[in-house]
Order: sequence, then C-alpha cells, then structure tokens
Amino acid sequence: MLPIDRYREEFEEYLSGRIKKQEPANLYDPMIYILSLGGKRVRPVLVLMAADIFGSDYKKALDAALAIEVFHNFSLVHDDIMDDAPLRRGKQTVHERWDINTGILSGDAMLIKAYQLFENYTGETFRKLAELFSKTAIEVCEGQQYDMDFEVREKVSIEEYLKMIEYKTAVLVGASLKMGAIVANASGEDCDRIYEFGRLLGIAFQLQDDYLDAFGDPDSFGKQVGGDIIENKKTFLYLTSLEKSDSREAVQLEHLYSINPPDPTAKVETVKGLFESSGAAELTRQEIEKYTKKAFAVLEELQIKQDKKDLLYRFGKGLMDREV
Repeated sequence: MLPIDRYREEFEEYLSGRIKKQEPANLYDPMIYILSLGGKRVRPVLVLMAADIFGSDYKKALDAALAIEVFHNFSLVHDDIMDDAPLRRGKQTVHERWDINTGILSGDAMLIKAYQLFENYTGETFRKLAELFSKTAIEVCEGQQYDMDFEVREKVSIEEYLKMIEYKTAVLVGASLKMGAIVANASGEDCDRIYEFGRLLGIAFQLQDDYLDAFGDPDSFGKQVGGDIIENKKTFLYLTSLEKSDSREAVQLEHLYSINPPDPTAKVETVKGLFESSGAAELTRQEIEKYTKKAFAVLEELQIKQDKKDLLYRFGKGLMDREV
C-alpha cells in the first residue's frame, strides 16, 4: 500500500500524460482547462486505493480512475452553466472563459470520453464497470434534477433532501471504491460492502459540507461562509430548523429565505442564530456522526486485513475531520 498522497501523485502524472491538445481546439481545450484546475482528486484516489486494498496492481485501475474524474468534471462544467457560476476553484468557469455552447458541447464530449476509457478493460471487468458507471451517472443526473426542483418547491422533506445528496454526491464516492474493487476481482460481497462504505461516508461528507458552509472558519473554509443561506438553499440545517422551530421562528426563517438583501450579513447571522436556537445545528452534527459511524461499521465487515481497514478508516477520518 502507498501513502494516500502517492496515489494522488500517480494519478496526476497519468492524467497529464493522457489529456493532450487535440483539434478542434475549442472542443478539447476546455476539457484540458477544467481538468487542470486541480482539486483533491478524492474519487480517483479512492479507485486506486481500493484496487490496491483488494490485492491488484493499482496501475491497472488508472483508466477507471480517470473515467471517474473526467465524469466528475463533466458534471461540474454543466452544473456551473445551470448555476450561472462565474468561478470554479478560484478560476473562471468554462462557460465564462469560452461560452455556454462550448461548455455544453465540451461537457458532452467529456462524458463520452469517460465511457471510452472503460474500453481498456475486457470481458466481465468491462461489463461490471460499464454497468456500475451507467447506473451511477444516471443517479447523479437525478440528484441534480432533485436539487433544481427543490430550489422552486416550497416544501421539501428531510428524507427527500437526504435522497438528493445521496444521488448527487454520495453514489459517486461509493462507485469510485467499487470500481477499484471490480478491477481487483474482489468478491461480489466485498464490492457491495465497499460501495456502501463510500455511499454512507459520502452522505456524511455532504452533510458536513452543509454545516461548514454556515459554521466553518472563514479563514480556512475556502469559500464564502453562509453562501447557502445567501442563496436560500434548502439544506439539512434549514429543513431541520424549520421542522424543530416554533411557529413564530419558522415564519421568520421562511421569510428570511424569501429575500435577497444587498448586504446579506445580518440575514446570515440571524439565520445561523435560528439554526442554533432550534437545535438544528446540534442535530446536524449528530447526523454527520451517525452516517460516519455507519460507514465505519460496514468497513469492519470487509474481508481484508486489518492494516488495510485502518487505511480506509484513516482516510474517512481525514475526510470528516476537515475544516474546509
């Protein structure tokens, strides 16, 4: 097994060797651009790590890892268009640097490129990878649609929100781990278990992201604290606060989520106060802990050596102990 940073370095080297300039430039340059913006590369690292954990040469999983990263970035290009976002990782989004039509077409081509990478596998491995990828890709699209629907719906249940973040975020984490296991020819049971570990950890990760958006350290969070409140996003914090507040505070919260003041500072602080007084902040912390513990319980069922379980445990802890 390698240190986690080494998997990331190996993937970055492979990525730079595979993603090259092509014609027409306006189709391929945006792909190179979005993939070069960096990020934590969590998903491809998970593919490589899982392949190694189940006894395969992790290099055999590089194409699957690249497919996951290309797909993830394809989804970001299209999400940015839908959100009219000007920045991604501190740089211009693809549709801002080029234009919307270029962003749509380059994104489409990235999705096809992701599928093409599975052609480097044969037989049953190819079938299982393609099947999992297709299932995951459509779930991610469903999650995005739920997210868009929730923006215009007055009422959203906590159960609906959890399903949305499962599809939009968590299934891709689970699929990343399962792809590495498939490449390594792990048993069906272990493939399913490591998928479930990733899915549960992915839900905990997104809930924590929601929490940090409101209560994170402005100096270390890496983006505007209170951004979800400013955008009136119906997060777990908001939905739980609405459910647990008395009628007066619930009306106040709904009102605050219907306005967009030029200076949102007072709105953000008032909403955060309601999140605290209603108990939603504490309940969100408890929910994060619940899903994290569930993930680690699944980890114990994997038929691998303890030192490899420990590696996954440390990775999960590192993901959940973050402040950014």
